[in-house]
Amino acid sequence: MITKDQVLHALSHVDDPDLKKDLVTLNMIQNIEITPNKIKFDLVLTTPACPLKDLLERTCKNAIAHFVDKDIEVDIHMTSRVTSSSNSQLENIKNIILVSSGKGGVGKSTVSANLALALADSGAKVGLLDADIYGPSIPIMFGVENAKPLTTKDENGKNKILPIERFGLKLLSIGFFTDPSQPIPWRGPMATAAIKQLFNDADWGNLDYLVVDMPPGTGDIHITVAQGFPIAGSIIVTTPQNVAVADALKGIAMYKMEGINIPILGVVENMAYFTPAELPDNKYYIFGKGGGAQLATENGVTFLGEIPLIKSISDSGDNGFPVMLDDIEIGAVHFKTLAEKVAQELSILAHS
Repeated sequence: MITKDQVLHALSHVDDPDLKKDLVTLNMIQNIEITPNKIKFDLVLTTPACPLKDLLERTCKNAIAHFVDKDIEVDIHMTSRVTSSSNSQLENIKNIILVSSGKGGVGKSTVSANLALALADSGAKVGLLDADIYGPSIPIMFGVENAKPLTTKDENGKNKILPIERFGLKLLSIGFFTDPSQPIPWRGPMATAAIKQLFNDADWGNLDYLVVDMPPGTGDIHITVAQGFPIAGSIIVTTPQNVAVADALKGIAMYKMEGINIPILGVVENMAYFTPAELPDNKYYIFGKGGGAQLATENGVTFLGEIPLIKSISDSGDNGFPVMLDDIEIGAVHFKTLAEKVAQELSILAHS
């Protein structure tokens, strides 16, 4: 009769390629059940968006075949327990991810929206906070311009804001509380007070990831968020041209400053190239080539990949249905890959 110890011994030879430890040591093997014809167990991943799940499954089956029995059936149930990369949590939020850019117009909000949707599509619990006080765009991108969040009271009688739920996400934006046709002429202290309220007074519930769409630049709001909340890491969005890369470099430098010290999860190059629908094998580098990859290399951070210039990506945001909602769109594939890499970086950071 095969024993549990034999199974654990076999699986102790399977390492997580990112975390550099074996699955048994990492406590990723749970609920082992053994019958004469089958070995069944749970493989608990550090994120449902794990890009290595298929590799780990194959390696586990090979280990059982090699060390236990090559003919026995192996049934692996993939599950996940998202780890927290920060030292503390805010209202049961495990990971707060800042999406930043040095300048406007590089598609930061598009990346934020579709990254959040891709993480949710993997099975994670996700929120999206629009911290771009002066130019909130998340309400338009999700088709909820006229939504008004409700409030509830917590156990201490304090009013809490209930985020708007849309496409499996919890959304909150200053745009829900202002007239979209009017500017927001707030001085710095008013803007930072509003941001603190969106963080502290919202009833987010239990979240694996809170994606925060930051304003462009390196101003008061960035410092307030970075110093006031337990941030897991930041993503820098740029386009390939030199002027965008130069500004993105300032964003990286800000997060590395003493007193801020936010981990950089990586750089995303948006609008990297254009491929016409009638010429699917052609790539036209309209705004230059390789600026984001070079920025990542020179600053010792991960290059998270390229997002092509595709009309459907911008159209879908304008229509209130981000491209991630259409699985057959090529744009959705790029954002799924991005989500896997971001989740991977967070898992590595949490175990470092």
